[in-house]
Amino acid sequence: MSDQNRRPLPHDFHPPVPAFTVVSDGVEAGGTLPSAQVYAEGNTSPQLRWEGFPEGTKSFAVTCYDPDAPTGSGFWHWVLFDIPATVTELPTGAGGGDFAGLPEGAVHARNDFGTRDFGGAAPPPGDGPHRYVFTVYAVDTEKLGPDADASPAVVGFNLRFHTLGRAHLIAEYEVPAAG
Repeated sequence: MSDQNRRPLPHDFHPPVPAFTVVSDGVEAGGTLPSAQVYAEGNTSPQLRWEGFPEGTKSFAVTCYDPDAPTGSGFWHWVLFDIPATVTELPTGAGGGDFAGLPEGAVHARNDFGTRDFGGAAPPPGDGPHRYVFTVYAVDTEKLGPDADASPAVVGFNLRFHTLGRAHLIAEYEVPAAG
């Protein structure tokens, strides 16, 4: 997929907010997404750590989004919110369906696979590189409002009005064409 055909990121349409930093011990910004974060291989959420978020942050949300999915609306791989403001790191695998490693009170909304967990990269063969955008949102309220049955769009709607700052880490992954 050429750069001119790449879709914008979801927060490109939200009001500008201060940026802060998110890093991972397993995912390199601008690099290739490791097999641990691929659906058919490891299907494990990466370790994420953040700092420099705005004063007044009362909770965090974490998402993983593929804007390059051939759907017309991208693809949400992970939607997690109501992470307490005292938490500034998620361990590898925190996005698993058993909720191990998640702080108390954090809420997993359903992703576009229809599950309440992290779903790894799964681009169609030959579709070119897809970007996987891990975003951490600093939120101005302890509870965002939606529950675990909310769609990613509803969570995004609420984040639009409650985000104080945003950090993102982007890696790519592609499956070569068969043959």
